[in-house]
Amino acid sequence: MNWNSKKIYLAGHNGMVGSAIFRELTKSGYNNIVTKSLEELDLRNQSEVNSFFENEKPEVVIIAAAKVGGILANNTYRAEFLYDNLMIEANLIHASHLNNAKKVIFLGSSCIYPKLAPQPLKEEYLLSDYLEYTNEPYAIAKIAGIKLCESYYKQYGSNFLSLMPTNLYGFNDNFNLQTSHVLPALIRKFHEAKTSDSESVTIWGTGSPKREFLFVDDLAEAVKFTLENIEAKSLYDLEISQLNVGTGEDLTISELADTIKKIVGFEGSIIYDSTKPDGTPRKLMDVSRINNLGWKHKTNLEEGIKKTYEWFLENYK
Repeated sequence: MNWNSKKIYLAGHNGMVGSAIFRELTKSGYNNIVTKSLEELDLRNQSEVNSFFENEKPEVVIIAAAKVGGILANNTYRAEFLYDNLMIEANLIHASHLNNAKKVIFLGSSCIYPKLAPQPLKEEYLLSDYLEYTNEPYAIAKIAGIKLCESYYKQYGSNFLSLMPTNLYGFNDNFNLQTSHVLPALIRKFHEAKTSDSESVTIWGTGSPKREFLFVDDLAEAVKFTLENIEAKSLYDLEISQLNVGTGEDLTISELADTIKKIVGFEGSIIYDSTKPDGTPRKLMDVSRINNLGWKHKTNLEEGIKKTYEWFLENYK
């Protein structure tokens, strides 16, 4: 099928993930992309979403819209993270079904996997054990979205499938220290420490957890690859509910901090506050399935952090 000519609704186009997907699709010649800001369309409102779909009739729906944040935000705003994400995905997936969308790509997160699952995380580990408490509401919402896509396929044959990216970073990231993820938070912390001549930077936890990071433009390429090459049936025939997207490589938070410290040029010391939570000990994705299908990441971590820091310097005031 020639997806290039289809009308695509990209939900969440203003966010880090959505804006990267928009750049990738337009660069590749997709010129029939519909977008709506939060002010124009509240995705938590079923009536608004249904009216929008009835008027626009998108043939492809890419769900990059979500309420997101790091450990602090997830653990502080538990109700909003569960409610908002449940409503957004349920409204969009159901409206896609009602209006006969030809394809839906739902984006989740690696936090859907159990806290102590074997490493690397295989797709079949979903729902095999307990979740990490600090981001449990967000994870439960994303699992519901995955199962919605799977259920519409199994009941109606809908071409709805889910991608699970690892930790993302890049252009248009959130650098708010109260709500951001670890990598952009560290960029801002080291930058501000450098510009204020601070002697040290304090980081939550012990620095020992290991994390995997994917440059958001690489995820955007994975979304386009999935749109053009992967159908829901091929995924569910494998008896898995979602497809992992990542690098297959990880490092400790202390190694990440050292890398960012070097790129930013901060010359002080790093203090680890072990009274603060570490989160999940390790979250490395098994990306062998999507690699075997033909997609692989291109941007190494140091290169991606340099690009992100340059963007931060130019855009974040």
